[in-house]
Formats: sequence, C-alpha cells, structure tokens
Amino acid sequence: MTGEHLLRELRQALRDGGLCGSFLVRDLRSGDELGIEPDTELPAASLVKVPLAVATLDRIRRGELDGAQQLEVQPGRVTKPGPTGLTRFRHPARVALDDLVYLSTSLSDNAAANALFGLTPPGDVDAVLRELGITGIAVRHALAGLAGTPDEHLPRDAADLAHSLAISAGTSGHGHRLPQLDVTRANSGTARAFVDLLQALWTPSAIHPDVAARVRSLMADSVQRQRLAPDFSSDAAVWASKTGTLLNLRHEVGVVEHADGAVFAVAALTESRIPAAAQPGAEALMAQVARELRDHLRHG
Repeated sequence: MTGEHLLRELRQALRDGGLCGSFLVRDLRSGDELGIEPDTELPAASLVKVPLAVATLDRIRRGELDGAQQLEVQPGRVTKPGPTGLTRFRHPARVALDDLVYLSTSLSDNAAANALFGLTPPGDVDAVLRELGITGIAVRHALAGLAGTPDEHLPRDAADLAHSLAISAGTSGHGHRLPQLDVTRANSGTARAFVDLLQALWTPSAIHPDVAARVRSLMADSVQRQRLAPDFSSDAAVWASKTGTLLNLRHEVGVVEHADGAVFAVAALTESRIPAAAQPGAEALMAQVARELRDHLRHG
C-alpha cells in the first residue's frame, strides 16, 4: 500500500470514529516521517508538562534551583474522578522539588505542575523552547489555567453537556468560547512541534544529556498506559510517553525504542466530535492510526 493510500484510509477511519487531529510519526534514525495534518495547532493540555520538566531540570542542573528543596503544595480540592497525586490530597504537603517533577511528569499531577510553574513561570518555559530552537509549542499559563471548565461545574451525570459545549463552541481556526480550548489563549502545540521536542530529548541536541536522560526516564515511568501504550509497548519494545486530556481533547506523545535499534517518535493530538467523557474506542482508534503510520515507516 502506498503512503497516500494509507493516509486516505486513516483519515476516513478517524472521521468514522468521530475524531480529527494532528498525527506525526518520525523515524529518529533516518529522519523519515509520515503524518496526518501534522501542523494543525491544538490546545496542549498536560503535554505542556514535558517542556516544564525540561526547563525545571535544567535550572536544577545549573544550580539555580535545589532539587532537594521542599515546597509546601496546597491540595487540589478535586470533586470529580480523574486527577492523581497531590491534586487529590485533602491537606497541604511538603514535597521536594525533584519529586514534584516526577509527580508532574509521570503522574500528570496538576498541583505538582502548578508548584513548578511557581518557580519557573510559563514565559520562562516558553523561552527555553525558543532557546532550544523548538517552534510550534506555546506555553502561556500554568495548569491552574485549565480549571473552571464546564465539566467541573456540571453534575457527574451531565458530562455529555460539557463535551457538547466543547465540540460546538469552537471556530474553524481553533478559536473557542472556552479559553482552555482556544489556541490563541491556551498552551498549544502541533504534532510536528512535539515530535521535534521528542527528537531533542532522544538524540544529541541543545538539551543537556543529563536533563534529557531524566525526562526520558520520567516519561517511561508514566502511569497513563491506556491510550497508545497497548499498541507500542511489548517485550521487544519500550514505550515512553506523556498524555494530555481536557474535555474532548485526547493527546499522547512518546517514543518507541525497538530491540533491533529502531526508534520512532510519535505524536497524536486529537479532538472528539462525540459528546462523551469515556471513549475507549477513540483511544483505541488513536493507537491504531499511530501504529499504522509507524508500521508503514518501519516496513514500507
């Protein structure tokens, strides 16, 4: 099957499954890549925690921050299922800076990420990306900026209403009545930009080797394994990734390292047109599309 034929089939599968988005798979050995709308900008949700980790760990390496410093983190006061870690705590906790990086990246803990943004503000994280030569990712606000969505204010049994608003209140240019979903106001990025960041973490780049190695380890320890991991992890392959989820957004970016030495960076950023919070079929479809892109690059 030619690449063009495969892309047509995958686009149709996404439409049939109620998804649209930005996909890119890149062979980090050869540089070959294949994608679907890889330059479409979407709100980044928790994917922003990867550049946050890079910026924080580099400041620790340079001695600007002390990884052993303990910070008092306020509880998240969460009332609905979903968030993990400190975000679900009921009382303030003192946690070392190094451990906050782990909680933010591997557990996707918003309270930990907000504490890190308190030390390295969004503008400084954004500047680090520019210094690394990575364009296409915008860091505009801390994770507290994701609070206040309709999903948080509606009863648990009304999630479909929140998702209906998320689906219907956008514009063709990815503006949105909800600021968390408006690419001109929210943290945002493209599949290509996140693959560029993954490449900088997995191959020699301007990121210090020690920082890159720590971020790779944190991503390998991610507890979120329900999305792309089932299609990319095996006894002969290691999958390291970061997910992002907000209302109708489902993202994951990661790298699969095969036992034979092949290495692929994968980015899947999607929007669902189906007003439902739980969509295991959408997550399986994301993985299928990403895997078939990888398989075409790997085997032709």
